[in-house]
Amino acid sequence: MPKQKNNATTSLKVPRFLLLTGRLLSVISSSLATRFAARLFTTPIRHALPKREMHMDLQSSQTRLLIPKLRKHINLYQYGEGEKKILLVHGWSGRGTQLVKIADALLSLGYSTISFDAPAHGKSAGKTTLMPEFIESILEIDMMYGPFEAAVGHSLGGMSLLNAMRKGLHLKKLVTIGSGDIIKDIMDDFIRALQLTPEISDRMRRYFEQREGETMESYSSYIAAGKIDIPVLVIHDNDDKDVPVKCAIHIHKHLKKGMLKITKGLGHRKILGDREVINDIAEFVQN
Repeated sequence: MPKQKNNATTSLKVPRFLLLTGRLLSVISSSLATRFAARLFTTPIRHALPKREMHMDLQSSQTRLLIPKLRKHINLYQYGEGEKKILLVHGWSGRGTQLVKIADALLSLGYSTISFDAPAHGKSAGKTTLMPEFIESILEIDMMYGPFEAAVGHSLGGMSLLNAMRKGLHLKKLVTIGSGDIIKDIMDDFIRALQLTPEISDRMRRYFEQREGETMESYSSYIAAGKIDIPVLVIHDNDDKDVPVKCAIHIHKHLKKGMLKITKGLGHRKILGDREVINDIAEFVQN
């Protein structure tokens, strides 16, 4: 399978002191530089709750849910009273209320939503996490609160849902928004942003593979997409500077029942509040 380039966080801006630290450690020891990069790669940024999400936070029934395989608790949001449930999954450095505009539209159609703060995000405990922990959280929520009519995932959330289906999640429909694709490209771009050598990317990949017991490449979205039989709506903005639109095109090519919607001028996050995008999601879920 041909590889894509520039398939991930192309807009990542790294503070100068981190760049200097990385360079210094790479001179001292490749192992130290690898662990430094791995720590940064797995550490999300917690942002303050925006005003636009406050009503969802206040009106949701919130629960601390234990994920047994992780031995971690996450914060769960149950929003609305509809019997038919939709699972919402935020992206890296997001939170369970981030897809609020989509949630409100689904509630108006009679659905309820369940979302969560992934480990090390929002109100959930921890400082570091990785996609496998998103996936384990999704699978535990499905077991405790499913079945779900559909799921909507943004960025890493979309990648995690695709992989959760590979590991047993059952859905009728799936929507991904601004999701990444090939793991090697994501890691390569991250290491490039840190101004470290490609060797550190390879070492970091091996470090995670030893820790997780699986190849990192097996988590690439296009691989999971090829194993999914349900309808999937892939949404991406042509001007997304965080995750290039070629990711969506590549994922869509591997889906058996895929639909592709390319927007323009919305970027990586504004797309979550766009009225046309939200209407398309609502129509897709309903029909």
